[in-house]
Amino acid sequence: MRITCANKGGRDAGRFISISKGVDDLNREYGQLEYLELSVLLEDSAGYDSGLLSQHGVSFLLEAGPCKGANTGRVILFDTGQSAEPVLNNMQVLGKDVQDIDLIFLSHCHYDHTGGLVGILGQSKRCRLPVVAHPTIFRPNFTVKNSFCMVGMGPENSREAVEKNGGEMILTDEPLPLMPGVVTTGEINKRVSFEATPTLSLLTLQDGKKSPDVMADDISMVFVLKEGLVIVTGCSHAGIISIIEEAVRLTGVEEVSAVIGGFHLIDAEEERINKTVEALTTMNVKMIYTGHCTGLKAEAKMLMELGDRFCKLSTGMKITFPK
Repeated sequence: MRITCANKGGRDAGRFISISKGVDDLNREYGQLEYLELSVLLEDSAGYDSGLLSQHGVSFLLEAGPCKGANTGRVILFDTGQSAEPVLNNMQVLGKDVQDIDLIFLSHCHYDHTGGLVGILGQSKRCRLPVVAHPTIFRPNFTVKNSFCMVGMGPENSREAVEKNGGEMILTDEPLPLMPGVVTTGEINKRVSFEATPTLSLLTLQDGKKSPDVMADDISMVFVLKEGLVIVTGCSHAGIISIIEEAVRLTGVEEVSAVIGGFHLIDAEEERINKTVEALTTMNVKMIYTGHCTGLKAEAKMLMELGDRFCKLSTGMKITFPK
């Protein structure tokens, strides 16, 4: 199934990749999955009477089905929330076992995506559980907008603590295939004009001097299925349109089945929100699942413009592919 949307025009509209071509005849260097199930282990909100805990943060459990010719799938934990307790509680409620996790992926350094890392590793019985992240993930990351505040990985999740608790850091800024049909984006170096600067003003330290932090460590995951790409993001500090374009360039697959995650438009100017939603509308993305840091204004705009193609994330939600 393909959804074709009219191009609404605008200054930047013509430069965006048109998501329309099918994937059956494309050369898939990264393989193709048979199925994918995403469980929202943690998000900013949870349903009524669910027994689930919510928290400002993100954690997804991704159960990826085998590629053709492979014998088994993989279970990937995408981000770990602020702390381990709600993630572990929700795994138990949802009938998921922490021992089944084959790999942990960290989308970027922020505490609400990495805080539960060591706590979750401590519950795993694996002695060498891969933790995939960007090489700069342990750098200082802070804001001084209202007052000085560290927002990166805390000392409880230092590299030493991670390795002591059985994690094996796999640090790369390049795309990394994790299994047939699954690849990370690597660092997003090509950003569309209105996404060149992150919406959140952050700083880091280089040789003892503060400098702007452009969030180069913001990386995402791409899953290749017959119906198209599924792109999973943490906060999309690199820009959600830039991430989608990079995923298409990387895989050669132009049809995007879904984009899932936070878009960090909560503190964006109205012009950027409008351009983002305009680009998502002109692209042929079948479904947008977002929440967390996306912000009410942006979500309302998406609902109005995208209609049934928009869905708000909540803790406990399960999304499967193919539908």
